[in-house]
Parts: sequence; structure tokens; C-alpha cells
Amino acid sequence: MFPDFNRDVHCLLGLPFDAVDMEGAENIVRIAIASRTRCFLSTPNLNFLIAAQSDIAFRNSVINSDLSIADGMPLVWISRLLGIPIRKRVAGSALFDALRKDSGKMLSVYFFGGPDGAAEAACQQLNREGGGLICVGFESPGFGSIDEMSSDALIQRINASKADFLVVSLGAKKGQAWIERNISRISVPAISHLGAVVNFVAGTLKRAPVGMQNIGLEWLWRIKEDPQLWRRYYRDGKAFLELMVSRVIPYAWFLHRHKPDDSHLVTAGLETTDEGENYVIRLHGVWTLQNIMPLRDCFSNAVRAEKGVKLEMYGVTHVDSAFVGLVMLLHGHQTQHRRGFQMARLSERVHLIIKYCGAEFLCQKNE
Repeated sequence: MFPDFNRDVHCLLGLPFDAVDMEGAENIVRIAIASRTRCFLSTPNLNFLIAAQSDIAFRNSVINSDLSIADGMPLVWISRLLGIPIRKRVAGSALFDALRKDSGKMLSVYFFGGPDGAAEAACQQLNREGGGLICVGFESPGFGSIDEMSSDALIQRINASKADFLVVSLGAKKGQAWIERNISRISVPAISHLGAVVNFVAGTLKRAPVGMQNIGLEWLWRIKEDPQLWRRYYRDGKAFLELMVSRVIPYAWFLHRHKPDDSHLVTAGLETTDEGENYVIRLHGVWTLQNIMPLRDCFSNAVRAEKGVKLEMYGVTHVDSAFVGLVMLLHGHQTQHRRGFQMARLSERVHLIIKYCGAEFLCQKNE
């Protein structure tokens, strides 16, 4: 399966985020379900972002997803500061609720994971209320390994349910890893790790009031509900401040001082050549969201060639988060399929932008 290079995706501190609102995200999920095509939905919040800084496999699971929404107000605030068009938080639990409330478009859901009894209680609650989601099955696999949770019998039970949406709740890292491990075997079109959703639906946890969500204080409510979370939020908060100082604020200052004029809309260009083992793309000029369309087609052709990809960047003078986000999808596909990827001959300025975006790994040669 090839990446969708037509996504309006942007790189923020090393992760891809789609510039969609709640309605847009819901439409993407519904279209995937209606057409029975895969939609691996990731919902990165601040905890995701911090964990992905040091966990390559976890980072790659987000890069390899089909839709990545900003599930955290700090991510929205950073996007606004950097001029990235992610204007509103799209929480995974809120997206689930939007599907749940629309009784005119019935969908089926399967719960996988959560504390003992939570998935069953959530299933019963959905079926009692008669909303837009009906539960067709649940599984409480306990605390086994990913291998133990990936048996043929278990996957067959999920597929036999003919569910539209598989909700996984195993903890962020384990849940993302389980999805990556099994997604090719699962026939359910929409699949996502929505950690607390099972508990919210079951009634064992309550969501923060909307006012607290909107001003970024949902973490305080979550600590009230589960006091053990304070350690995680403390670690994440400390790491977040470090990223603000080392990446976000310097990048915002850089963007303030270096704004390309509109001449780049006609001067940017690309050339492609097939050099045996590699599909080579030579770029020049300034590449931003405003003129990135030729790259979408170019990258699609590159992955269809099913060989290594080399980006020659010698003539590139400026890029933005949309360019880096698109390259991230290309890199993720090449890595997933164990094909080579290389960005070569970057200028100091472009290399600095990629560093500020938290995507230095793109500059490392991938054999």
C-alpha cells in the first residue's frame, strides 16, 4: 500500500500531523469505512511526541499511519506559533464521540484491550444507548506480550466480527506496536489506539469539562481521576519545556527573520532520473505548501518505482513544515519496505530547518 501524498501533512517536532478539523477527520474515517480501505488513525498528544523523540519504532508507527491528528492543545499552540495550519485540537476521544452521536450513520465497533471488564462494559453501554455506534465484539487480552496478543485465533475473531472500527487500548507504545504488527492481517478498515476511550464509554473514567479541555488543562483533570499520572505529566512537561527552548522558539525566530517572497512559486523545480538501484529526484528553489503539488506526484511515482530514492537538495534554499512532512511520508514508506532513502547535498539553512522540525533522521542515509 502506497502513502497518500495528497494529504495536507506537516512535520511538527519529528511527527507528521494532518491539517484537518474534526469534521474533516470524521469524513476521512467514514470514507475509508464505506470503501473498506485501510485507515490507521494515530492520535499524537504531548506524551506521544515526547516518547517519539527517543523511540524510533514508536515514531515510525505514527509516520506509517494514514491519518495523524493533533490530540493536545500544546501541539496546537506550537503550530500557531510556527505558522503551521493546525488550528484546532482533534482529540481521538472526541472523534469517537462524534461517530457515536450520529445515529443516522450507523457504524460497528470492536473493543480490544483496556482494564479487566472495561471492554465488555463499554460494549454493553454502546448497545444500550442506541447511538451511531453498535458494538459487535470485545477482547480483553490482559497484559501479555505483543506476540501472545497476535495469535491467528484472536485475529480471526476480530475479522469475523466484520466491524467497521477497531478501537485498541493497550497503552500508547504497545498499542501502536500491536497495530503495526497485525494491520496487514486485520480486515477492519478503521483502526486506532484510543487509550482512554474504552474507560470513558464504560464509565470508569470521566472526561474533563470542555472548558478545561479548551484551555489545555485536561491533564489536571486526568491527575484528579488517576493520581499516578502526575509522574508522567511531570516528565512530559519538563521535556516539553526543553523542546520549546531548543527547537520551537529558535525556529519561530528563524521564520520571523527568513520569509521567502512569492517568486519561489515560479522558480522552484525538479528533475527525475532512474539510475539503476535509485530513483533520483533533483530539487532546486524554495519548496513550501504553496507550490508543493509537483512533489506529490513526483513522490507517488518514486514509490511506485519500488527502488531506493535519493533526494538531491543542492539547489534548494528554503523548505517548510509541509515539505518536511511530505518527505517524512516518503522516508517512512522506504523504511517500512526496506528500501534505500537519502537526502543529499543539503545547504546549511535547509539542514537547520529540518533540525528545528525535529526531523534530523531524514538526513541520515538509510540503506
